[in-house]
Amino acid sequence: MNRDVKAEIASLNEEFFAHKHGRDPLTATELGLHAFDGQLPDLTRAGELESVEGYRALQRRIEALLGDDAGTGRHLAFEERINLEVMDALAFGTSTELEDELWARNISAGGYVAPQARIFQTVPTAPLVGAIGIEAYLERLAHLPELFATIRERYRQADRQGQFSTSAGVRQAIAQLDGHLELGDAHDVFINVELPAASEGERDRIRLLVHEGIWPAIAALRDELAGDPLSHARGDHEVGLGAIEGGDELYARALGRHTTTAMTPEEIHQLGLETLARLDDEWAEIGSRVFGIRDRRDLFDRLRGDLRLRFDNGQQILDVVTHALWVAEREQPKWFLDRPIARCVIEEISAAEADNAALAYYRGPSDDGSRPGAHCVLTTVPTQRFRYEYEALAFHESVPGHHLQIGTAQTLKELPAFRRYLDAEVSAFVEGWGLYAERLADEMGLYSDDLARLGMLSFDALRASRCVVDTGMHYYGWSRQRAIEFMFENSATNMANVCNEIDRYIGWPAQATAYLVGRRELRRLRHEAERKLGSAFDIRQFHGVLLGQGAVPLGVLASVVESWIASLTQG
Repeated sequence: MNRDVKAEIASLNEEFFAHKHGRDPLTATELGLHAFDGQLPDLTRAGELESVEGYRALQRRIEALLGDDAGTGRHLAFEERINLEVMDALAFGTSTELEDELWARNISAGGYVAPQARIFQTVPTAPLVGAIGIEAYLERLAHLPELFATIRERYRQADRQGQFSTSAGVRQAIAQLDGHLELGDAHDVFINVELPAASEGERDRIRLLVHEGIWPAIAALRDELAGDPLSHARGDHEVGLGAIEGGDELYARALGRHTTTAMTPEEIHQLGLETLARLDDEWAEIGSRVFGIRDRRDLFDRLRGDLRLRFDNGQQILDVVTHALWVAEREQPKWFLDRPIARCVIEEISAAEADNAALAYYRGPSDDGSRPGAHCVLTTVPTQRFRYEYEALAFHESVPGHHLQIGTAQTLKELPAFRRYLDAEVSAFVEGWGLYAERLADEMGLYSDDLARLGMLSFDALRASRCVVDTGMHYYGWSRQRAIEFMFENSATNMANVCNEIDRYIGWPAQATAYLVGRRELRRLRHEAERKLGSAFDIRQFHGVLLGQGAVPLGVLASVVESWIASLTQG
């Protein structure tokens, strides 16, 4: 390749990395990228539009290289083209997300979409190592009141423009803010950070910033939401994006961002229905072995109603997921290439997050090794949690799921830095892999018994139901209650989890469809490789190819796998 082109690509890699993490410094800190530790995101509308223009400028340069005239002799190498295609997709997805400003017009308490929730979840995880790290944390705390004020103003602007949020989302956000304020000094997430013993005196400075600035700012945001946004909020019969101006277009763009495909809402809805239908035979087969029950609805009643299938205390939940991680790590070398990734730990989700949290989520390791990856799990009200669900959940969140994939990506030093730290930006790959991992765990022999396999089926059904209810609410105009009833009837999880799930989809349109869409493509590519390679197919090498480029859009992944297959079948 022409030397000037190589230099331009190298420059783009660095500029994209700086622009992305400068705009989202909280995620940068979470990843251990400490150059951004003292910063907070600019959530003003002007700041967001400035960021959009920065991405658009990068896109113009990327697309000029991708469209370079072959007659000039400046041909892109395969790896460089893949790199530019990933960057182009990320720039497009992030810029359209900023343009659409769904977070401001669709208030929620979701950790990935609601900025106040993101603050609670992320700011306290900064590793406070040395004087520079502590000062960066103090600087960030000092500016949090201004950021909370910006969030408050953005919500006010959306409401004045007639972009009314849902009552369900506003109420959850209020409850989350109330919950944080009720924690007090003893449990406040900003105050109770881990400090080196020699720096314990700095906690007084932290406490002062929290008392005098952060708590009043949170209270002001809470009071704002309880005013016009709540009184104007859309009811549970109109929770989808289709209920707001331009909602159908907004939803189509969100589907494109999260699935990295051109699938329509109709196609995704049908995919969910077809997947649910195919699960019936498995429900009957495993259900008959465990309980002598073949009918799916009778089986669900037994699973939900048998109190012996629930936990007695939170420690039992931790024990199940810890053991599942241990078993998976033991079997990992038979299915994956050896890479020295960060370790994974199990953490309980904090009380401040619990009311609006999913059963679990994953937090990646910091790049500097100061913090391991974490499978964060909900342990509250254990008597409402089902034992049969938590092994599949562990395999999704830890190994062979998110931890293995994200931890591997961080070791790929041959890739540009911006590609080693991707997560929600490419949900179809990341969550598709997590769902693929749940079934792969069965191939690996990780499930302890058939009861745990019923949990695997329940999560399969949950992800298929997501495609139905997400499109149902945001495209077909389903009510919140109709979505709840559909998911409850088609999966074996409990009503409390179903309600949390539905409220998550209301607040984060389209993201939940990415799981099944992504897994379908991963499976398709595996079947294609097995068919074409025959006896030469090696599952460890195949997984190495899938994980060897970090998280990528599905179209890019197909190119990577097809190139690998061709390299083994040609010549």
